Amino acid sequence: MKVLRLFLLISVILTACTSKSNTAQIFVTDEGAIQGYDPVAYFTQEQPVKGSKEFSFKHADQIWYFASAENLEVFKSNPEKYAPQFGGYCAYGMSRGYKAKTEPDAWTIVNGKLYLNYNTDVRNIWNEKQSEFIEKANANWPTVKTTSFEN
Repeated sequence: MKVLRLFLLISVILTACTSKSNTAQIFVTDEGAIQGYDPVAYFTQEQPVKGSKEFSFKHADQIWYFASAENLEVFKSNPEKYAPQFGGYCAYGMSRGYKAKTEPDAWTIVNGKLYLNYNTDVRNIWNEKQSEFIEKANANWPTVKTTSFEN
């Protein structure tokens, strides 16, 4: 009987942990939101820059890291402006109706918004029809954002 109770307890705990991470609306790894990269740096330094645990902030139930105190304050003042679209999931994948992981160097800023993609090859495909893919991704996001994600 004790073994059965222990098994049930472990099952409940694992289910709870899995459910939260698999349905996260922000692409998060063990390194934090968007793999620990500083979202503000894409705008200010025009390149991916790894954030530091020294400059962290909880937003949308996830921990975000920044390369400097200044970038942290900029993000705090307007997170919607600097956080990547579609929670940091692949913009091309979102246009096709699913969540996909992203790589920090596969990024583009369009009309003041940051978009990340699976890799640079996918980003190049996405760049060919940005407007069309953004429109489709925007239409898909409200439904897809709460679906599970298998990394």
